[in-house]
Amino acid sequence: MAEEIPTSAVLPRTDYTRWRLKTEDGRQTWDYLTTDEQLAAWPQSIADKYHLGLPTNLPDLPTPHTPLDAARNGLSFFSHLQLPDGQWACEYGGPMFLIPAVITAYYVTNTPIPDPWKIEITAYLAARANPDDGGWGLHIEGHSTVFGTACNYVVLRILGMDPNHPVAVKARNQLHKLGGAIGSPHWGKFLLALMGCYQWEGMNPIPPELWLLPNWVPFHPWRWWCHNRQVYLAMSYMYSLKRSHPENDLTRSLREELYTQDYKTIDFSQHRNTVAPGDIYHPHTKILDALNGILGLWGSYICPNRVQEIARAHVYDLVKREDEASEYCCLGPVNSPFNFIVRYFAEGEDSVAVRAHKETLRDFLWVKNEGMLVNGTDGVQTWDTSFLIQAVVDCGLAEDPQYHDMLIKALEFLETQQIRADVPEQEIAYRQQRKGAWPFSKRTQGYTVSDTTSEALKSVLILQAVPGIPQLIPLERLQDAVDVLLTMQNPNGGFGTYERARAGKWLETLNAAEVFGGIMIEYEYPECTTAVVMALSKFTKIYPRYRATKIDNVVQRAVAWIKTDQRADGSWYGYWGVCFTYATMFATESLRSVGETYENSSTMKKACEFLLEKQMEDGGWGESYKSSESQVYTQHENSQVVNTAWACIALMNAAYPDRVPIEKGIKLIMARQQQNGEWMQEAIEGVFNKSCMISYPNYKFTFTIKALGMFAKLYGNPELN
Repeated sequence: MAEEIPTSAVLPRTDYTRWRLKTEDGRQTWDYLTTDEQLAAWPQSIADKYHLGLPTNLPDLPTPHTPLDAARNGLSFFSHLQLPDGQWACEYGGPMFLIPAVITAYYVTNTPIPDPWKIEITAYLAARANPDDGGWGLHIEGHSTVFGTACNYVVLRILGMDPNHPVAVKARNQLHKLGGAIGSPHWGKFLLALMGCYQWEGMNPIPPELWLLPNWVPFHPWRWWCHNRQVYLAMSYMYSLKRSHPENDLTRSLREELYTQDYKTIDFSQHRNTVAPGDIYHPHTKILDALNGILGLWGSYICPNRVQEIARAHVYDLVKREDEASEYCCLGPVNSPFNFIVRYFAEGEDSVAVRAHKETLRDFLWVKNEGMLVNGTDGVQTWDTSFLIQAVVDCGLAEDPQYHDMLIKALEFLETQQIRADVPEQEIAYRQQRKGAWPFSKRTQGYTVSDTTSEALKSVLILQAVPGIPQLIPLERLQDAVDVLLTMQNPNGGFGTYERARAGKWLETLNAAEVFGGIMIEYEYPECTTAVVMALSKFTKIYPRYRATKIDNVVQRAVAWIKTDQRADGSWYGYWGVCFTYATMFATESLRSVGETYENSSTMKKACEFLLEKQMEDGGWGESYKSSESQVYTQHENSQVVNTAWACIALMNAAYPDRVPIEKGIKLIMARQQQNGEWMQEAIEGVFNKSCMISYPNYKFTFTIKALGMFAKLYGNPELN
């Protein structure tokens, strides 16, 4: 029976004039100042104010009459957000399971949570609760799920929210309506078990002994996609220990609050496969269920304790290697807190590793007007900085003295963030070559990413060709980047994200996460493949003697794969942005680079026809995140400046002969621009693993400016008022 919801209860907030974003060598952390002396010594910057939702007081700019005027106004605003080390920071939120992973780690390791964090995380969860039912979903725009609601409810209680607070009561009512926490998917069950609010026998097995299998075994974990691999690596260690936080008043209370029946009466062993229907994106296969059954028997009745100890020791060694190769930041905000717990269980609270994890978890925290959240990585610094450089060049403004210092700072940032050495004993750690690569975020995170390396390499090449720009990155290091990229092509010609594919698509039958799709292996992506094509093509034009034959072969095979990946309707499915407009923009760029256009290529013609069919009445394009989930183009109820920019860029890539539909899109972008040069945040822009959305708020600057600049170059920068 639903509880009556109290009418109101005001949540406290911190003083936002006291928050500061600190940046150092790519690292970005938020500090809360507590004394007047600190405030006087560290004034709040325009970037601080913007990210916190405070007035920036930037002046109104002259009304733009041409696309290039609008691009200049956008650059004028965006330049104020550049940080001292040359990068652009932003929120990278969206997923609603990241806060639970981090806060569970703090609780399980008995790590104090600062009061300002408690206040602002509570505020964020209250702000992001579903306004209709009070629950939380897999991501901020998704429907309420057991995973999101149960885990974030636990977070609120850890942070001190009274169970009778209206936010808690409404969320609990929704959780019970969904069947209670017993319907949590695999990751949710795991987090609750760590808390002592779910029994380990109700978990499908995650045995560390899988890591003792010979490497040639086709489903060995080293073959899994690195995010999945690293998360389950740490999970397997903790699952083997089956250690939970000691029972206390909070966990006893949560056991009663999270379920629809008495906790003591639940036979958890019968609920390993109990997952609420609304949570499931990728259902179990019969093969996975059979394997779970076998592994359950193995762990309960067959596996000797000594074998488990050997497996844990091997897994622990791999966890340590991940920590050390990333300077304890780790790949992302799930395996980072999980590794933190592993090191705490093994070494205690005062070890060097545990102290390092406590510090680096700060790298994932972000503060905005709604409160504090956990970013999807430790930032998007390298990625967004590269796109800004390209946008300025596409506008033809790279030689404009107004942007000279900004561009040099951006180049200096990319110079500092290139990875200069491979992981020690990388084969043992199952790591990809990384010397010469650029990471998605910052150098110390240490992971090669194909498209980030490509976009950074391309940005360096085009910027260092501009008169007056210093040659900060020498040829030898550019060649290192090329060498990394040439190791990453898959046999079919396409490129994944972090590594080559290490297993076939059949391995997806063992996807145990239930809430994500495409999580088991590296797949090929049109976005990543295009980025590599463009970077290698630009490099070989400037330096035609370095591995020219190899580069030509790689590019030809990559473009051929992109053409085969086109759908019958002319589109490409986007794996990292929402969705078909995003991937089609990239794919058409690849085709343009080899001379294909609307007039001479049926592939380009189909792509243009697809986009034109989706143009909305106001001249823009608007794509819902449901395109990513359903893998079918789904119109958003409103046009979006980011989707519009992507579609316009794609049509210009294809040299579509009719200017009118492109001009309509450009006019919409100009009309949405504010008088101070900014664009307001609209719908969520990014996605991963098909089902989880993630924010890329800087896209509303970088891609709009790029589209405006391309139009101005192509059509002579006409007045459009």
